Amino acid sequence: MAMREADPSKAYLLLEAGPIVLVATANKGRSNVMTMGFHMVMQHAPPLIGCIIGPWDHSFEALKATKECVIAIPTVDLAETVVDIGNCSGERQDKFETFGLTKADAKAVGAPLITECLANIECRVADDSQVESYNLWILEAVAIWVDDDRKERRTLHHNGDGTFTVDGSKLDLRERMPLWKDFQVEL
Repeated sequence: MAMREADPSKAYLLLEAGPIVLVATANKGRSNVMTMGFHMVMQHAPPLIGCIIGPWDHSFEALKATKECVIAIPTVDLAETVVDIGNCSGERQDKFETFGLTKADAKAVGAPLITECLANIECRVADDSQVESYNLWILEAVAIWVDDDRKERRTLHHNGDGTFTVDGSKLDLRERMPLWKDFQVEL
């Protein structure tokens, strides 16, 4: 066997799958945005998303207080901005102003949409019972906004080590997945 054993604490290097996202919050009249890579789709209906946001994140207190946020999906043209947002704290600066991001009013939550992103998912906390133990927030998507005019549509995927993979071509195997036909729609 040619396989070598590796440190189990590095499992994230193999499993990072979802795109890097921005999480917008608003609390006490102040908006913030953070970069997040640890998230997962948990179920389709109701649409639940699991997110790791801990007390080390400035957005944690806003999410805890308001129980709502926006998950914005940036594209590759925002890669450097996304990394820079993740390497500073909203406690000391207004990240929307610092990084030239444009806020738009959401329909169902108080946190802002980010217009430079391909899509925005308005979320409310559905379950916070795992926050104290695991910093796991279970969010329900309550509204989605997609910019159909946006030319750049490739998303970023963090490899867990400071490198990123960029979405490329799509492999369409929908005809082989008849049990998933209800989910075969384009956003």
